[in-house]
Amino acid sequence: MADEPEEVKRLMEAIEAVAAIEDDAACAQAASKLLEEWPTFHSRLREIRQQRAQSLKAQGKTWAEVGAALGGVTPSRAQQIAAGLRGAKRPSKKGSEE
Repeated sequence: MADEPEEVKRLMEAIEAVAAIEDDAACAQAASKLLEEWPTFHSRLREIRQQRAQSLKAQGKTWAEVGAALGGVTPSRAQQIAAGLRGAKRPSKKGSEE
């Protein structure tokens, strides 16, 4: 965590602060609220990453360089991220139907 951006550190610290809430009910409620809002946060983070991948490519970087900037993803995955494509879907849970 030492070389993480300050914003990433603060988010991780905020999650640990929720875990540190002593009252079980209050802790569970805080965690539930965050989980309820997570799809919105997740979507926004994907948008930010996509926009920045597009920006890096527009600056003339190769897909390999964009992938490295995105945390070491492959060039083909960097292209997919820039195009807004999701990775392979996770296998469905046992017994659930699509």
